[in-house]
Amino acid sequence: MSQRARVSKRRRLQPRRGVPGEASCRAHLEPLLLFCEDDQVTLCRKCFLAQEHGSHVVRGVHEAAEKYRKLFRELLSTLKQKLEAAKSLLAEEQENMGLVQAEEQNFKEMLKSEYKMMIRLVTEENAMNFQNLQGYPFNPHLREAGLSPQMKFTAELEEKYQETLQRLNSLGRENMSKLHESEVRLYEQIISLHSVTAELEKKCGEPSLVLLKVRVQKEPSLQSGVSLLCQGLEPARITDPSLCQRPGLSEVLELFQRPITLDPKTAHPCLVLSEDLRSVRLRNVQQDVPGNPEIFDFGASVLGVESFTSGRHYWEVDVEKTTSWQLGIYEDSAARLMPKASEGKILLMGARMGTKYTLWVFPPLKGMYLEEQMHKVGVFLDYKYGQISFYDVTKRFLIYNFSDLVFKGALRPIFSLCFPNEGTNSDSLSICLPDVFVV
Repeated sequence: MSQRARVSKRRRLQPRRGVPGEASCRAHLEPLLLFCEDDQVTLCRKCFLAQEHGSHVVRGVHEAAEKYRKLFRELLSTLKQKLEAAKSLLAEEQENMGLVQAEEQNFKEMLKSEYKMMIRLVTEENAMNFQNLQGYPFNPHLREAGLSPQMKFTAELEEKYQETLQRLNSLGRENMSKLHESEVRLYEQIISLHSVTAELEKKCGEPSLVLLKVRVQKEPSLQSGVSLLCQGLEPARITDPSLCQRPGLSEVLELFQRPITLDPKTAHPCLVLSEDLRSVRLRNVQQDVPGNPEIFDFGASVLGVESFTSGRHYWEVDVEKTTSWQLGIYEDSAARLMPKASEGKILLMGARMGTKYTLWVFPPLKGMYLEEQMHKVGVFLDYKYGQISFYDVTKRFLIYNFSDLVFKGALRPIFSLCFPNEGTNSDSLSICLPDVFVV
Protein backbone atom coordinates (compact mmCIF):
# COMPACT_ATOMS: atom_id res chain seq x y z
CA MET A 1 0.00 0.00 0.00
CA SER A 2 1.33 3.38 -0.91
CA GLN A 3 2.14 6.06 1.65
CA ARG A 4 -0.74 8.25 0.36
CA ALA A 5 -3.26 5.40 0.77
CA ARG A 6 -2.16 4.68 4.36
CA VAL A 7 -2.55 8.34 5.35
CA SER A 8 -6.04 8.45 3.78
CA LYS A 9 -7.11 5.34 5.66
CA ARG A 10 -5.88 6.73 9.01
CA ARG A 11 -7.86 9.91 8.40
CA ARG A 12 -11.03 7.92 7.76
CA LEU A 13 -10.55 5.92 10.95
CA GLN A 14 -9.92 8.99 13.09
CA PRO A 15 -12.82 11.16 14.35
CA ARG A 16 -13.37 14.42 12.65
CA ARG A 17 -11.51 17.37 14.10
CA GLY A 18 -13.67 19.27 16.58
CA VAL A 19 -15.87 16.22 17.31
CA PRO A 20 -15.03 14.64 20.72
CA GLY A 21 -14.59 10.87 20.79
CA GLU A 22 -17.71 10.35 22.91
CA ALA A 23 -19.69 12.63 20.57
CA SER A 24 -18.98 10.51 17.51
CA CYS A 25 -20.44 7.24 16.33
CA ARG A 26 -18.06 4.34 16.94
CA ALA A 27 -19.34 2.47 13.90
CA HIS A 28 -19.33 5.30 11.38
CA LEU A 29 -17.07 7.92 13.03
CA GLU A 30 -19.80 10.49 12.36
CA PRO A 31 -21.05 13.14 14.84
CA LEU A 32 -23.94 12.00 17.06
CA LEU A 33 -26.51 14.61 16.15
CA LEU A 34 -29.72 12.59 16.51
CA PHE A 35 -31.56 10.68 19.25
CA CYS A 36 -33.89 7.69 18.77
CA GLU A 37 -36.65 7.84 21.39
CA ASP A 38 -37.81 4.26 20.71
CA ASP A 39 -34.37 2.74 21.42
CA GLN A 40 -33.17 5.58 23.68
CA VAL A 41 -29.82 5.86 21.83
CA THR A 42 -27.92 8.63 20.06
CA LEU A 43 -27.44 8.29 16.28
CA CYS A 44 -25.24 9.65 13.55
CA ARG A 45 -26.53 10.42 10.05
CA LYS A 46 -25.66 6.95 8.75
CA CYS A 47 -27.26 5.21 11.74
CA PHE A 48 -30.43 7.16 11.06
CA LEU A 49 -30.50 5.92 7.47
CA ALA A 50 -30.27 2.30 8.64
CA GLN A 51 -33.39 0.18 8.26
CA GLU A 52 -33.73 -0.59 11.99
CA HIS A 53 -34.58 3.07 12.83
CA GLY A 54 -36.76 3.69 9.78
CA SER A 55 -40.08 3.70 11.65
CA HIS A 56 -38.78 5.15 14.93
CA VAL A 57 -39.28 8.62 16.38
CA VAL A 58 -35.97 10.42 15.93
CA ARG A 59 -35.19 13.96 17.11
CA GLY A 60 -32.20 16.23 17.13
CA VAL A 61 -29.91 15.73 20.14
CA HIS A 62 -30.54 19.20 21.60
CA GLU A 63 -34.31 18.97 21.07
CA ALA A 64 -34.44 15.54 22.72
CA ALA A 65 -32.24 16.68 25.61
CA GLU A 66 -34.40 19.76 26.20
CA LYS A 67 -37.49 17.56 26.29
CA TYR A 68 -35.97 15.45 29.05
CA ARG A 69 -34.67 18.51 30.87
CA LYS A 70 -38.26 19.76 30.96
CA LEU A 71 -39.38 16.38 32.32
CA PHE A 72 -36.66 16.49 34.99
CA ARG A 73 -37.54 20.10 35.93
CA GLU A 74 -41.22 19.22 36.34
CA LEU A 75 -40.31 16.23 38.49
CA LEU A 76 -37.81 18.38 40.39
CA SER A 77 -40.46 21.01 41.11
CA THR A 78 -42.91 18.41 42.40
CA LEU A 79 -40.23 16.76 44.54
CA LYS A 80 -39.25 20.11 46.06
CA GLN A 81 -42.89 20.73 46.98
CA LYS A 82 -43.02 17.32 48.60
CA LEU A 83 -39.75 18.04 50.39
CA GLU A 84 -41.23 21.21 51.92
CA ALA A 85 -44.41 19.30 52.83
CA ALA A 86 -42.29 16.60 54.51
CA LYS A 87 -40.34 19.22 56.50
CA SER A 88 -43.58 20.89 57.56
CA LEU A 89 -45.13 17.57 58.63
CA LEU A 90 -41.96 16.66 60.54
CA ALA A 91 -42.15 19.96 62.45
CA GLU A 92 -45.83 19.26 63.24
CA GLU A 93 -45.07 15.73 64.46
CA GLN A 94 -42.27 17.05 66.69
CA GLU A 95 -44.63 19.70 68.05
CA ASN A 96 -47.30 17.04 68.58
CA MET A 97 -44.94 15.12 70.85
CA GLY A 98 -45.07 17.97 73.33
CA LEU A 99 -48.80 18.50 72.83
CA VAL A 100 -49.60 14.81 73.34
CA GLN A 101 -47.59 14.72 76.56
CA ALA A 102 -49.24 17.93 77.79
CA GLU A 103 -52.71 16.61 76.90
CA GLU A 104 -52.03 13.34 78.69
CA GLN A 105 -50.87 15.23 81.78
CA ASN A 106 -53.93 17.48 81.59
CA PHE A 107 -56.27 14.48 81.60
CA LYS A 108 -54.39 12.98 84.54
CA GLU A 109 -54.75 16.23 86.50
CA MET A 110 -58.42 16.38 85.56
CA LEU A 111 -58.92 12.80 86.71
CA LYS A 112 -57.10 13.50 89.97
CA SER A 113 -59.24 16.59 90.58
CA GLU A 114 -62.43 14.62 89.98
CA TYR A 115 -61.28 11.82 92.28
CA LYS A 116 -60.48 14.26 95.11
CA MET A 117 -63.85 15.99 94.67
CA MET A 118 -65.76 12.70 94.88
CA ILE A 119 -63.87 11.64 98.00
CA ARG A 120 -64.55 15.05 99.54
CA LEU A 121 -68.27 14.85 98.79
CA VAL A 122 -68.65 11.35 100.21
CA THR A 123 -66.59 12.18 103.30
CA GLU A 124 -68.61 15.33 104.00
CA GLU A 125 -71.90 13.54 103.43
CA ASN A 126 -70.91 10.78 105.82
CA ALA A 127 -69.78 13.32 108.43
CA MET A 128 -73.11 15.14 108.11
CA ASN A 129 -75.05 11.90 108.50
CA PHE A 130 -73.01 11.02 111.58
CA GLN A 131 -73.57 14.50 113.02
CA ASN A 132 -77.31 14.05 112.60
CA LEU A 133 -77.08 11.01 114.88
CA GLN A 134 -75.71 13.13 117.76
CA GLY A 135 -78.05 13.04 120.75
CA TYR A 136 -79.01 9.42 120.09
CA PRO A 137 -77.55 6.66 122.28
CA PHE A 138 -74.11 5.67 120.99
CA ASN A 139 -74.31 2.60 118.82
CA PRO A 140 -70.94 1.39 117.39
CA HIS A 141 -72.71 -0.99 115.01
CA LEU A 142 -74.71 1.90 113.55
CA ARG A 143 -71.54 3.95 113.08
CA GLU A 144 -69.77 0.99 111.45
CA ALA A 145 -72.76 0.49 109.16
CA GLY A 146 -72.49 4.15 108.14
CA LEU A 147 -68.76 3.98 107.46
CA SER A 148 -68.93 0.70 105.55
CA PRO A 149 -70.63 2.10 102.41
CA GLN A 150 -68.20 5.04 102.38
CA MET A 151 -65.18 2.75 102.61
CA LYS A 152 -66.58 0.53 99.88
CA PHE A 153 -67.31 3.53 97.64
CA THR A 154 -63.84 4.98 98.28
CA ALA A 155 -62.16 1.65 97.46
CA GLU A 156 -64.17 1.28 94.25
CA LEU A 157 -63.40 4.84 93.26
CA GLU A 158 -59.68 4.33 93.92
CA GLU A 159 -59.71 1.18 91.81
CA LYS A 160 -61.43 2.94 88.88
CA TYR A 161 -59.05 5.89 89.24
CA GLN A 162 -55.97 3.65 89.04
CA GLU A 163 -57.40 1.68 86.10
CA THR A 164 -58.04 4.87 84.15
CA LEU A 165 -54.54 6.15 84.98
CA GLN A 166 -53.06 2.92 83.64
CA ARG A 167 -55.09 3.25 80.42
CA LEU A 168 -53.90 6.83 79.99
CA ASN A 169 -50.27 5.81 80.58
CA SER A 170 -50.56 2.98 78.08
CA LEU A 171 -52.22 5.25 75.54
CA GLY A 172 -49.53 7.88 76.06
CA ARG A 173 -46.72 5.38 75.42
CA GLU A 174 -48.50 4.11 72.31
CA ASN A 175 -48.98 7.64 70.96
CA MET A 176 -45.36 8.61 71.57
CA SER A 177 -44.15 5.41 69.90
CA LYS A 178 -46.25 6.21 66.82
CA LEU A 179 -44.91 9.77 66.73
CA HIS A 180 -41.28 8.61 67.03
CA GLU A 181 -41.80 6.10 64.20
CA SER A 182 -43.34 8.83 62.08
CA GLU A 183 -40.41 11.13 62.86
CA VAL A 184 -37.84 8.52 61.73
CA ARG A 185 -39.84 7.76 58.58
CA LEU A 186 -40.06 11.46 57.68
CA TYR A 187 -36.35 11.99 58.32
CA GLU A 188 -35.55 9.16 55.89
CA GLN A 189 -37.91 10.59 53.25
CA ILE A 190 -36.38 14.07 53.62
CA ILE A 191 -32.85 12.70 53.18
CA SER A 192 -33.91 10.76 50.09
CA LEU A 193 -35.71 13.80 48.66
CA HIS A 194 -32.63 15.98 49.22
CA SER A 195 -30.44 13.42 47.45
CA VAL A 196 -32.72 12.95 44.44
CA THR A 197 -33.40 16.66 43.95
CA ALA A 198 -29.64 17.38 44.02
CA GLU A 199 -29.05 14.68 41.39
CA LEU A 200 -31.87 15.98 39.17
CA GLU A 201 -30.54 19.54 39.38
CA LYS A 202 -27.14 18.23 38.30
CA LYS A 203 -28.72 16.33 35.38
CA CYS A 204 -30.55 19.44 34.17
CA GLY A 205 -27.21 21.26 33.85
CA GLU A 206 -25.40 18.54 31.90
CA PRO A 207 -24.58 18.88 28.14
CA SER A 208 -27.11 17.31 25.80
CA LEU A 209 -25.01 14.27 24.81
CA VAL A 210 -24.03 13.57 28.42
CA LEU A 211 -27.68 13.83 29.48
CA LEU A 212 -28.77 11.40 26.76
CA LYS A 213 -25.84 9.01 27.22
CA VAL A 214 -27.68 7.02 29.90
CA ARG A 215 -31.01 5.62 28.78
CA VAL A 216 -33.36 8.26 30.16
CA GLN A 217 -36.14 5.81 31.02
CA LYS A 218 -33.69 3.90 33.21
CA GLU A 219 -32.12 6.99 34.77
CA PRO A 220 -31.72 6.17 38.52
CA SER A 221 -32.59 9.68 39.70
CA LEU A 222 -35.75 9.63 37.57
CA GLN A 223 -36.84 6.25 38.91
CA SER A 224 -36.02 7.29 42.49
CA GLY A 225 -37.96 10.53 42.08
CA VAL A 226 -41.06 8.76 40.79
CA SER A 227 -40.76 6.23 43.62
CA LEU A 228 -40.57 9.02 46.22
CA LEU A 229 -43.64 10.69 44.78
CA CYS A 230 -45.56 7.47 45.24
CA GLN A 231 -44.71 7.39 48.94
CA GLY A 232 -47.41 9.01 51.05
CA LEU A 233 -46.80 11.70 53.66
CA GLU A 234 -49.09 10.75 56.50
CA PRO A 235 -49.04 11.90 60.12
CA ALA A 236 -49.02 9.39 62.94
CA ARG A 237 -52.49 8.11 63.82
CA ILE A 238 -52.58 9.00 67.48
CA THR A 239 -55.50 8.20 69.76
CA ASP A 240 -57.25 11.05 71.55
CA PRO A 241 -56.94 10.71 75.37
CA SER A 242 -60.61 11.64 75.63
CA LEU A 243 -61.38 8.13 74.33
CA CYS A 244 -60.39 6.82 77.75
CA GLN A 245 -63.70 6.82 79.55
CA ARG A 246 -63.32 8.48 82.89
CA PRO A 247 -65.48 7.43 85.84
CA GLY A 248 -67.26 10.43 87.23
CA LEU A 249 -71.01 10.64 87.61
CA SER A 250 -72.06 9.33 91.00
CA GLU A 251 -75.30 9.16 92.88
CA VAL A 252 -73.69 11.59 95.33
CA LEU A 253 -73.96 14.38 92.74
CA GLU A 254 -77.68 13.80 92.37
CA LEU A 255 -78.10 15.00 95.95
CA PHE A 256 -77.21 18.48 94.67
CA GLN A 257 -79.52 18.46 91.63
CA ARG A 258 -81.46 21.69 91.19
CA PRO A 259 -84.66 22.41 89.21
CA ILE A 260 -83.22 25.16 86.99
CA THR A 261 -85.67 27.66 85.47
CA LEU A 262 -85.00 29.70 82.31
CA ASP A 263 -85.02 33.50 82.60
CA PRO A 264 -87.20 35.06 79.81
CA LYS A 265 -85.55 38.47 80.34
CA THR A 266 -82.22 37.07 79.07
CA ALA A 267 -83.56 35.01 76.14
CA HIS A 268 -82.38 35.82 72.64
CA PRO A 269 -85.21 36.91 70.29
CA CYS A 270 -84.74 33.74 68.21
CA LEU A 271 -85.45 31.55 71.21
CA VAL A 272 -88.91 30.39 72.26
CA LEU A 273 -89.30 29.29 75.89
CA SER A 274 -91.88 26.79 77.07
CA GLU A 275 -94.62 27.86 79.49
CA ASP A 276 -92.97 26.05 82.39
CA LEU A 277 -89.62 27.70 81.49
CA ARG A 278 -87.88 24.31 81.36
CA SER A 279 -87.40 24.03 77.59
CA VAL A 280 -86.11 26.26 74.83
CA ARG A 281 -86.32 25.90 71.07
CA LEU A 282 -84.94 27.85 68.15
CA ARG A 283 -87.00 29.56 65.54
CA ASN A 284 -85.67 31.44 62.53
CA VAL A 285 -87.73 34.65 62.66
CA GLN A 286 -86.76 37.06 65.39
CA GLN A 287 -89.57 38.07 67.74
CA ASP A 288 -90.32 41.69 68.55
CA VAL A 289 -88.89 42.05 72.00
CA PRO A 290 -88.68 45.36 73.90
CA GLY A 291 -85.16 46.67 74.40
CA ASN A 292 -83.55 45.05 77.42
CA PRO A 293 -79.87 45.41 78.36
CA GLU A 294 -79.87 41.87 79.78
CA ILE A 295 -80.70 40.22 76.44
CA PHE A 296 -77.71 38.45 74.93
CA ASP A 297 -76.84 39.76 71.48
CA PHE A 298 -73.96 37.38 70.62
CA GLY A 299 -75.93 34.16 70.04
CA ALA A 300 -79.13 32.26 70.71
CA SER A 301 -78.57 32.02 74.47
CA VAL A 302 -80.62 32.21 77.64
CA LEU A 303 -79.61 32.27 81.30
CA GLY A 304 -81.11 30.42 84.22
CA VAL A 305 -83.04 32.38 86.83
CA GLU A 306 -80.98 30.78 89.60
CA SER A 307 -77.86 32.65 90.72
CA PHE A 308 -75.15 30.93 92.77
CA THR A 309 -72.64 32.63 95.06
CA SER A 310 -71.82 29.59 97.21
CA GLY A 311 -72.51 25.90 97.66
CA ARG A 312 -72.71 22.95 95.29
CA HIS A 313 -75.21 22.64 92.47
CA TYR A 314 -75.98 20.07 89.80
CA TRP A 315 -78.42 20.04 86.87
CA GLU A 316 -79.06 17.89 83.82
CA VAL A 317 -80.00 18.93 80.29
CA ASP A 318 -81.52 16.84 77.51
CA VAL A 319 -79.61 17.67 74.27
CA GLU A 320 -80.89 14.80 72.12
CA LYS A 321 -83.13 17.05 70.01
CA THR A 322 -80.45 19.53 68.98
CA THR A 323 -77.54 19.33 66.54
CA SER A 324 -75.48 22.22 67.98
CA TRP A 325 -75.60 23.40 71.56
CA GLN A 326 -73.69 25.07 74.40
CA LEU A 327 -74.07 24.52 78.12
CA GLY A 328 -72.18 25.87 81.07
CA ILE A 329 -71.73 28.69 83.52
CA TYR A 330 -71.91 32.44 83.03
CA GLU A 331 -70.38 34.78 85.60
CA ASP A 332 -72.96 37.50 86.16
CA SER A 333 -71.56 40.97 86.75
CA ALA A 334 -73.22 44.30 87.32
CA ALA A 335 -70.37 45.91 85.36
CA ARG A 336 -71.08 43.71 82.35
CA LEU A 337 -74.69 44.28 81.25
CA MET A 338 -73.93 43.40 77.62
CA PRO A 339 -71.57 40.41 77.76
CA LYS A 340 -69.06 39.69 75.06
CA ALA A 341 -69.19 36.36 73.21
CA SER A 342 -66.30 34.82 75.13
CA GLU A 343 -66.33 36.80 78.36
CA GLY A 344 -67.17 35.26 81.72
CA LYS A 345 -68.22 31.86 80.38
CA ILE A 346 -67.17 28.25 80.88
CA LEU A 347 -68.76 26.03 78.27
CA LEU A 348 -69.19 22.56 76.90
CA MET A 349 -70.19 22.68 73.22
CA GLY A 350 -71.51 19.89 71.04
CA ALA A 351 -72.13 19.76 67.29
CA ARG A 352 -73.25 17.20 64.75
CA MET A 353 -71.75 17.48 61.27
CA GLY A 354 -73.31 14.89 58.99
CA THR A 355 -72.91 11.61 60.87
CA LYS A 356 -70.03 12.81 63.07
CA TYR A 357 -70.24 14.42 66.49
CA THR A 358 -67.70 16.72 68.09
CA LEU A 359 -67.31 18.25 71.53
CA TRP A 360 -65.42 21.38 72.52
CA VAL A 361 -64.67 22.90 75.90
CA PHE A 362 -63.93 26.55 76.55
CA PRO A 363 -61.75 28.30 77.70
CA PRO A 364 -59.40 27.74 76.02
CA LEU A 365 -61.17 26.25 73.01
CA LYS A 366 -60.24 22.58 72.89
CA GLY A 367 -61.71 19.87 70.68
CA MET A 368 -62.60 16.45 72.06
CA TYR A 369 -63.43 13.18 70.35
CA LEU A 370 -67.02 11.92 70.46
CA GLU A 371 -68.08 8.57 69.01
CA GLU A 372 -71.82 9.17 69.06
CA GLN A 373 -74.38 11.81 69.87
CA MET A 374 -74.90 12.94 73.45
CA HIS A 375 -78.34 12.43 74.91
CA LYS A 376 -78.14 14.04 78.32
CA VAL A 377 -75.44 16.24 79.89
CA GLY A 378 -74.89 16.85 83.60
CA VAL A 379 -73.30 20.06 84.92
CA PHE A 380 -71.82 20.26 88.44
CA LEU A 381 -70.65 23.43 90.17
CA ASP A 382 -68.67 23.60 93.40
CA TYR A 383 -68.37 27.33 94.09
CA LYS A 384 -66.12 27.08 97.14
CA TYR A 385 -63.53 24.80 95.54
CA GLY A 386 -63.74 26.46 92.12
CA GLN A 387 -64.74 23.40 90.16
CA ILE A 388 -67.07 22.87 87.18
CA SER A 389 -67.59 19.40 85.74
CA PHE A 390 -69.51 18.10 82.73
CA TYR A 391 -70.84 14.53 82.55
CA ASP A 392 -72.38 12.16 80.04
CA VAL A 393 -75.43 11.21 82.10
CA THR A 394 -76.38 8.22 79.93
CA LYS A 395 -72.93 6.59 80.10
CA ARG A 396 -72.22 8.01 83.56
CA PHE A 397 -68.68 9.21 82.91
CA LEU A 398 -66.80 12.47 83.16
CA ILE A 399 -66.47 14.49 79.96
CA TYR A 400 -64.29 17.30 81.26
CA ASN A 401 -63.76 19.38 84.36
CA PHE A 402 -62.29 22.76 85.23
CA SER A 403 -60.66 23.02 88.65
CA ASP A 404 -58.96 25.64 90.83
CA LEU A 405 -61.12 28.39 89.35
CA VAL A 406 -61.57 31.70 91.17
CA PHE A 407 -65.10 33.11 91.04
CA LYS A 408 -65.65 36.80 91.78
CA GLY A 409 -69.38 37.11 91.38
CA ALA A 410 -72.68 35.33 91.02
CA LEU A 411 -72.78 32.38 88.62
CA ARG A 412 -75.76 31.49 86.44
CA PRO A 413 -76.44 28.51 84.17
CA ILE A 414 -76.28 29.33 80.46
CA PHE A 415 -77.93 27.48 77.57
CA SER A 416 -77.35 28.14 73.86
CA LEU A 417 -78.59 26.90 70.51
CA CYS A 418 -76.69 27.64 67.30
CA PHE A 419 -78.26 29.43 64.37
CA PRO A 420 -78.79 27.22 61.32
CA ASN A 421 -76.73 27.99 58.20
CA GLU A 422 -79.81 27.68 56.02
CA GLY A 423 -83.38 26.37 56.06
CA THR A 424 -85.46 25.68 59.15
CA ASN A 425 -84.27 24.43 62.50
CA SER A 426 -86.35 22.73 65.18
CA ASP A 427 -83.54 22.27 67.72
CA SER A 428 -84.53 22.33 71.38
CA LEU A 429 -83.04 21.87 74.85
CA SER A 430 -84.88 20.64 77.94
CA ILE A 431 -83.84 20.93 81.57
CA CYS A 432 -84.43 17.71 83.47
CA LEU A 433 -86.21 17.87 86.80
CA PRO A 434 -84.67 15.97 89.71
CA ASP A 435 -86.52 12.93 91.01
CA VAL A 436 -86.31 14.40 94.49
CA PHE A 437 -85.23 17.98 95.09
CA VAL A 438 -82.91 18.30 98.09
CA VAL A 439 -82.58 21.81 99.54
